[in-house]
Amino acid sequence: MPVDMQRLGCDFFAFSGHKMMGPTGVGVLWARRDVLDTMVPFQGGGDMIREVHKHETTWNDLPYKFEAGTPNIADVVGLGAAIDYLTGIGMENMRRHEMELTEYALGRMSAIKGVEIYGTPDMKKRGGVISFNFHDVHPHDVAQLLDDDGIAIRSGHHCAQVLMERLDVAATSRASFYIYNTRQDVDAMIESLENVARVFKI
Repeated sequence: MPVDMQRLGCDFFAFSGHKMMGPTGVGVLWARRDVLDTMVPFQGGGDMIREVHKHETTWNDLPYKFEAGTPNIADVVGLGAAIDYLTGIGMENMRRHEMELTEYALGRMSAIKGVEIYGTPDMKKRGGVISFNFHDVHPHDVAQLLDDDGIAIRSGHHCAQVLMERLDVAATSRASFYIYNTRQDVDAMIESLENVARVFKI
């Protein structure tokens, strides 16, 4: 979705490249200039210093002050290409597509016996992600059966063990939608989820 840094008013904003169809191992850290000016570098290396003397060092100007050593040039170029591609599609268009698929999937999933869906029903407050569980079926078993049908979902803690404790569940299954997904993909997932219900006699 579109992000307005001035409207957010945050000090820092980070995102990873692979969530934007870019390479893995690269991302962006945006920070307010006045905050960066007061910070000292956390890594040492070429380009992050202006002058080095025996008893003092002068840091380089921003952004070089925080860019020690040889940068990850190839992945940054790849991320730039991904950003250009997504900008060409339009973030509003991507958001609309994801929400249409998510709403469609929620409607179809809610009709499957034994499925519990987490999160708000308010589509304006949702992303293109659905976390869910089958009663008495471990999410890893759900993911394995879907994988057998060529459907890729994620199962586990999702880097949110505190939330799992709050929900009082061992883990959850998670389906995610993106610009390359279609309603046919959702239909295939629903068919596979219905098979999970049959296999576990729900």
